[in-house]
Amino acid sequence: MPDTSHDLVVLGSGTGGYSCALRAAELGKRVALIEKDDRLGGTCLLRGCIPTKALLQSAAVLDSVNRSEEWGIKATGEPDWDGVLAFQTKVVDTLVGGLTGLIKARKIDVIRGTGKLIWGPAVELEGNRVDAPDIVLATGSRPRLLPGLEISDRVITSDQALVLDRLPGSVVVIGAGAVGLEFASFYRSMGADVTVVEALERVAPLEDEDVSKELARAFRKRGIATAANAKVQDVQESGDGVVVSYEAGGTTEEAKADICLVAVGRGPVSEGLGYEEAGVELDRGYVKVNGAMQTTADHVWAVGDLAATPFQLAHVAFAEGIGVAERTAGQEPPEIDYAGVPRVTFSTPEVASVGLTEAQATERGYEVDVQKLNMAAIGKADIVGEGGMAKLIAEKGGGPVLGVHLIGPHVTDLIAEGMLIYNWEAVPTDVAQLIHPHPTLSEALGEAHLALAGKPLHTM
Repeated sequence: MPDTSHDLVVLGSGTGGYSCALRAAELGKRVALIEKDDRLGGTCLLRGCIPTKALLQSAAVLDSVNRSEEWGIKATGEPDWDGVLAFQTKVVDTLVGGLTGLIKARKIDVIRGTGKLIWGPAVELEGNRVDAPDIVLATGSRPRLLPGLEISDRVITSDQALVLDRLPGSVVVIGAGAVGLEFASFYRSMGADVTVVEALERVAPLEDEDVSKELARAFRKRGIATAANAKVQDVQESGDGVVVSYEAGGTTEEAKADICLVAVGRGPVSEGLGYEEAGVELDRGYVKVNGAMQTTADHVWAVGDLAATPFQLAHVAFAEGIGVAERTAGQEPPEIDYAGVPRVTFSTPEVASVGLTEAQATERGYEVDVQKLNMAAIGKADIVGEGGMAKLIAEKGGGPVLGVHLIGPHVTDLIAEGMLIYNWEAVPTDVAQLIHPHPTLSEALGEAHLALAGKPLHTM
């Protein structure tokens, strides 16, 4: 007989899946969470956001040690790769344990195995059928490879980079999105020679053009070579390394390194899971959804990287999962405005943005006022010594802020204020009245809004 003891079945325990399960349980629903991995947490916790940020914290410490004479301290450091991996493992294990305990405390049933969606809707699992009034698909994504490439000892993705048994002396990174930029930054901090190859016309191609230019300059200053508008033609392994051939500016170039890290995006995990057979329409493997995250099959929802929405981001998956849980409980949460979602890249320097780029605002017909603030105007930024920029885009004539774009130290934290400014449709004069603590990096946003409001303090 079918199992009808649940109100909601969630397929996948990543950020979208577990946030949906937790919120639904909080709302009194009986929830089953199906997961094929041995541990809960999905890509973000096990192979993505958390372990990579642990690596980047180790890199930040090493950078600080090796820059210590700038602050009057004599010290030098070198990486202990085993220690770096041990720290990463400790962080992940702690968070997995916390999540597992929370799932248990909310009395969510965890069912191990690979589930397949079937008509009903229901999930089939190792010959058993799990029924519920609503099914949530949250099977996530996996790293993409270029056509013809296969994973090897010298050609890897971010998954393999997290458990590599050695620190390479040189790396070619294919792809200059967030993942590629973060690993390029990490390996450079660890002492490797790094080359970044990007097919689009600039690094960080989804960011505002001025931010991309600033990041390219900062990478050059760090000794990271970048080749934009470069098409990879071949990746060949040799006995002691790998050679990446690419065409840029009408000429063919070669970059040789110990390893090649492919960071050309992520693809959905949807093949062979019964989605289309159960009436769920796909687009290049992604599940089509409406603004409420409903699929084309009745009472089947999709969240996270699997869903055909603008961003594959963990914090987006959290919001989508919570929203679906509330809708299945009869609530009506607002649909997500994806332009209002902060985007963050944890390279050195960090990059963060929310809202429209200057080009996007112009394309949408806005007349805009633009303000660019050099971080050198901010005392705390000079103390930290990383440089950077804040760029604001607002509707001309005192209209609301349309975009906030930051590059520099700790801007992945500062963007939270930018998120509120954009989503609350604040105008520059409103923000300019607010008092930011001194000396802090948050003054960059305060000073930029003062300038945009026509009363700059430390800038011309």
